[in-house]
Amino acid sequence: MAATTSTASSNLLTTKKNLSSLSLTSTNKLPTFPPFYTSSRRQRFIVLSASLNSKPTVLVAEKLGEAGINLLKDFANVDCSYNLSPDELCTKISLCDALIVRSGTKVSREVFESSGGRLKVVGRAGVGIDNVDLSAATEHGCLVVNAPTANTIAAAEHGIALLAAMARNVAQADASLKAGTLVLTIGFDIPSRSTYFNCFLINAGKWQRNKYVGVSLVGKTLAVMGFGKVGSEVARRAKGLGMHVIAHDPYAPADRARAIGVELVSFDEAMATADFISLHMPLTPATAKILNDETFAKMKKGVRIVNVARGGVIDEDALVRALDAGIVAQAALDVFTVEPPPQDSKLVQHERVTVTPHLGASTVEAQEGVAIEIAEAVVGALKGELASTAVNAPMVPAEVLTELKPYVVLAEKLGRLAVQLVSGGSGVKDVKVTYASSRAPDDLDTRVLRAMITKGLIEPISSVFVNLVNADFSAKQRGLRLSEERIHLDGSPESPLDSIQVQIANVESKFASAISETGEIKVEGRVKDGIPHLTKVGSFEVDVSLEGSIILCRQVDQPGMIGKVGSVLGEQNVNVSFMSVGRIAPRKQAVMAIGVDEQPSKETLKMIGDIPAIEEFVFLKL
Repeated sequence: MAATTSTASSNLLTTKKNLSSLSLTSTNKLPTFPPFYTSSRRQRFIVLSASLNSKPTVLVAEKLGEAGINLLKDFANVDCSYNLSPDELCTKISLCDALIVRSGTKVSREVFESSGGRLKVVGRAGVGIDNVDLSAATEHGCLVVNAPTANTIAAAEHGIALLAAMARNVAQADASLKAGTLVLTIGFDIPSRSTYFNCFLINAGKWQRNKYVGVSLVGKTLAVMGFGKVGSEVARRAKGLGMHVIAHDPYAPADRARAIGVELVSFDEAMATADFISLHMPLTPATAKILNDETFAKMKKGVRIVNVARGGVIDEDALVRALDAGIVAQAALDVFTVEPPPQDSKLVQHERVTVTPHLGASTVEAQEGVAIEIAEAVVGALKGELASTAVNAPMVPAEVLTELKPYVVLAEKLGRLAVQLVSGGSGVKDVKVTYASSRAPDDLDTRVLRAMITKGLIEPISSVFVNLVNADFSAKQRGLRLSEERIHLDGSPESPLDSIQVQIANVESKFASAISETGEIKVEGRVKDGIPHLTKVGSFEVDVSLEGSIILCRQVDQPGMIGKVGSVLGEQNVNVSFMSVGRIAPRKQAVMAIGVDEQPSKETLKMIGDIPAIEEFVFLKL
């Protein structure tokens, strides 16, 4: 039966791909194709309203470089319609096979619903896809692709430009020198009955050399927060300026950093030692407002901050307070939480803040590169090719998803748990996944599970959306090697899997008890009654539902420990969903796994850590 299902699905996908270049004709009298039958299950598919030998139509909703437009025209009919209202976009989209946007057009659920199923691919000319409803795209079978590489150098150069301009007060000195008061007078000439105007410039700009004395970059410490493509290019350029460069990225391999003379450090060390901080991290739930009152308080007084990443990674109100308090000497910002920012923004108007209107990718070369990259991705998708820059998953047969659904959830959460156990500064390179199952290898397709483990490993510290299409590509880009092993068990193959185990080798752990006897971080899980459970951490057997979040504690095994920890959580109004204790032997060491519905405060976690018998603990967000 499995083989029959696979054949039917394959035939249907082949039919869809062959029809990818068909489009609606201009009349209502459309040819109807004869019924199509699969060879195995004889399911009937009727294809209506399509015309042969017709080019697909691509709607370009925002300005795109000419090179990209020309590439599209070689393959498709191109409709360049800019500044469309949401209603106009929804009206046009039903006649289009592909849509290309930048950051200004919102591709909402209504857009996909209005397409009537015709829209096959959305191309985002740039990196971020905050303006595209990915869930709706996947539900409607629409592939979403972006252009992540073409603007790397432009963004890095803009970061360096802001760094230097801030250090030498370029923007402020320029504005001061050009400043003046413009006086406009209006008169009326009675004989000619005409009005005349006179303009006078008074109070010309000031020559203030002493006021705008800057600081040198040579010998200063730059902390690059986020060591991906842009961050590493900024680091290279800063090294050329004579700066000492450190970096924080929980995922970056240490050897790649060392190759360009950069030391990977912890987040707190970066905050405490940097003279300059340059942000290059994605905006994720983990990085939202990562620079806040608490982190500003840890910084060296007089630190200078550059942000060409995403506005939401900084608490803008907290930055204003840090500037006013003298903790932050200057800031240079290309991105903001709300774009454009309000005209009365205290941050934008601050005299020690240099701002630009999101110009990171705004060079002629980058714009042409982005145009070509997104055009090639869209054309490839319309041809039925799998795009390496796809950011959402293709459709998966419903019967496969139904059976694997709880294991898909388990796989992602085990990946998330494992990567959060890695201590900062050590790069994740080698991951081993072990599947224990009673099924024969041919009856267990683990590709979606592998993709979800990769998703769990990468997404907590990245803006990349990982799925079945781009999982291996995303892992390769980050130097992540993921190997798989299957253990065949005796028994009934009714359930697809008995357990999944994830091991990360050659790393340090922030929770020492997660290290197994062989030296790897190890987590293992099972599905029980349809619910994913964590069943092993390191060498300790536990049993806790993977719902909400988890606190792991290693303690001396003695009476009353469950009550003490439970009392702390109860007093702080933290609801406990599950609690499990695994131990090596009575009265030795034990690991307590506690499922909680909400994130405890730092004070609550400190209270747990202060319990005398608690030797270490960690909070893991799922």
